[in-house]
Amino acid sequence: MDSIHIHGGVCLQGKVRIQGSKNAALPVLAATILTKGINLIHNCPKIADVYLMLELLRSLGCVVSWEEDGVRVDARNAAPNKMPVSAIKGMRSSLCLLGALLGEAGEVAMEYPGGCVIGERPIDLHLAAFRSLGAEFREENGIIYGNAGKGLMGAHIDMPRSSVGATENTVLAAVSAEGVTVLTGAAREPEVETLCKYLCRCGAQIEGIGTDRLVIVGGRRLSGTEFGVPADRIVAGTYLLACLGTGGAVLLEDAPVSHMEAVVSFACRMGAECQEAQEGLYVQAPGRLLSCDRLTTEIYPGFPTDLQSVALVVMTAAEGKCLIEETIFENRFRILEPLRRMGGKVRLIDAGKAEVEGPVFLNGTETEAWELRGGAALVTAGLMADGETIVKGCDYIDRGYENICRDLRELGARIYRV
Repeated sequence: MDSIHIHGGVCLQGKVRIQGSKNAALPVLAATILTKGINLIHNCPKIADVYLMLELLRSLGCVVSWEEDGVRVDARNAAPNKMPVSAIKGMRSSLCLLGALLGEAGEVAMEYPGGCVIGERPIDLHLAAFRSLGAEFREENGIIYGNAGKGLMGAHIDMPRSSVGATENTVLAAVSAEGVTVLTGAAREPEVETLCKYLCRCGAQIEGIGTDRLVIVGGRRLSGTEFGVPADRIVAGTYLLACLGTGGAVLLEDAPVSHMEAVVSFACRMGAECQEAQEGLYVQAPGRLLSCDRLTTEIYPGFPTDLQSVALVVMTAAEGKCLIEETIFENRFRILEPLRRMGGKVRLIDAGKAEVEGPVFLNGTETEAWELRGGAALVTAGLMADGETIVKGCDYIDRGYENICRDLRELGARIYRV
């Protein structure tokens, strides 16, 4: 099993370029099958989840290749087909193909998607939206079968709760439906905005982009295009928080600052200096980290759940107590036990709340990642700890970070992978 070895205690210094966004690239790649054309997707991150998505696109008849400046997807011969179970089970974002295939081919059959074990993530909102557009679904032996019958029709859909995946899937199906779809309660995350902008570049008509009310005029012919994926706000946030935890100063090149307001605000509350520059985001850790009384994860533009584990680790170095409330996923606190073994003063209050008290000095140990963001948090803990930390379960980290060891070495960390 691959493992990451970290010799901690080094302040991160220097600059690192932020990769393309995982959560933006995956739905855009899924959407290429709606175009029946050639697409060049720039700044696509070379991560495990993207490779799995490309495997799924190939299984559907797309011709896919990595070019010097992006991923080339020729979807002119895309058609429903048996998709590899390993790729579907490997990531939840394979679910985006439900909406795209329903819109393009009117039918779909796929295994229940996989991904990280971070709590219950039902697909009821996805299926309810598809049914509103005229599709019928059934599940047999873990396989989802969908059929659009005589075709999808525009509808008024009100999401009862915010869901990025359900919003993206509804948009992917609605651009192929006849008539107008009005989607209220839509997720406002930047990744939804990116998908809508890509589809509009291909010829779709979507109004209200960036708001919780989207109006999609369906049935328009979509063509292939060139499109650039924005930088990954979660990767940028990870390195920002790691800088605070180690007491460093870094420049996060190409960081999507406008989409990081909650994280930057949190860092400033802890005493950091954050300054937007033409090249990206400059971060200077304070001499003494101050704890926040409370940190609550929220839907965008609130503090992202994907950075909660990393923030929790950094809080062990801050003076005072902090109550961390997780409102998105109920299984985000698996980091607590390994963090306690490293010397962290953390305790679970209930399924949605944990308390962190600092400052403490962490000690290196051997541990294992069980999900993507928790794995990044363990790496951050290793950077802050005295001695050597070994993080196993690197496959999870590979799902979202191109090369976390390379990036952190550019900032001076003593880290390698074996």
